[in-house]
Amino acid sequence: MSQARIRIGVIGANAEYGWSPRAHMPALLGLQDYEVAAICTTHEDTSRAAARKFNVPLAFHDHLEMLARPDIEAVSVVVKAPLHYRLSMDALNAGKHVYTEWPLGADLKEARELADLAAARGVCTMVGLQGRCSPELLRLKELVAEGYVGEVISCRMGQYTPGILERPSDRSWQRDRKLGAGTLNIVAGHALDCFCMCVGEFAEVSAVVATQVKQWRETDTGHMVDVTAPDNVLVSGTLSSGAVASANVASVPYHASGYSIEVYGREGTLVVTQTGGAYAWMGEVRLQGARGRDGSVQNLSVPERLAPRLEGVPPGPPLNVARMYLRFAEAIRTGGRVEPDFKTALVRHELLEAIQRSSDEGRMVALQPTVEGV
Repeated sequence: MSQARIRIGVIGANAEYGWSPRAHMPALLGLQDYEVAAICTTHEDTSRAAARKFNVPLAFHDHLEMLARPDIEAVSVVVKAPLHYRLSMDALNAGKHVYTEWPLGADLKEARELADLAAARGVCTMVGLQGRCSPELLRLKELVAEGYVGEVISCRMGQYTPGILERPSDRSWQRDRKLGAGTLNIVAGHALDCFCMCVGEFAEVSAVVATQVKQWRETDTGHMVDVTAPDNVLVSGTLSSGAVASANVASVPYHASGYSIEVYGREGTLVVTQTGGAYAWMGEVRLQGARGRDGSVQNLSVPERLAPRLEGVPPGPPLNVARMYLRFAEAIRTGGRVEPDFKTALVRHELLEAIQRSSDEGRMVALQPTVEGV
């Protein structure tokens, strides 16, 4: 296949704020695999400002106009979660390869429609579950598969982040659970995907999904707004391997501990941690392990093959996103399936739907794997 640079258009590339200028644009501009051909935001002035800042030749404030250009091969959708479905649908219908940030849709129904349309169109897709490119998590997955801990008996995941009490007004829209942008859909989706990638999928779940803080204070207006989006997700169950597993994802007021995974087997222990309320999928984490009766867990090295140097990409959030774009480029050039794609996203949305259903109905819910090999 040709190794020509892939011409990509970015929807949501604001110049000043958001995930796009923090991660996506530095990643794309630092990779030789891509040429950022166009930028689109909702307003003409912001699109022109972003194009100037990132030195991109084309600026649009109508995404359909951008999608109509035949010289744009791929599209990245990096906007608020409630808009993912419509913009991704339009990009797929235009015949573009599509990278959409997580979550793929506001719910399982939207995710399934997008996955089905992508398959029907025969295009390559990717969803922004960038924890799957974390070198430390990839090494944890390998070690579990290689038998470092032997048979997995029990495992646990936790994600604790601060910010449950207040939001600026431009983010208070996240309070509505119907928009699919709360702790369950976004944070738990990422955190559980990292966990399941490493230890395997849940076979059944029993869950509590709760809204512990029912009002937020808007920091810039002082107004109190009602909240229906959940802020705590507690899951227990068994994995397809038979291991017992639990996960707690919570937004807390202060002093959040961050992300952790603990895996306990007949022959050893593996631990991943990232402290200070941070997310494992946005940066480096610490991997530790011990075999048998060793006194305590010790730091484990990560092979360089799992952490390739990307000379043009700055450290921090852009790194794992850049590694995702390398996978996306591989899929486009080879025509093969590369995870995490929309099929992967569908599996994760099915888990979230089962968690919510378990909480609503007060019972254990079984899951059936949808995509072989995910």
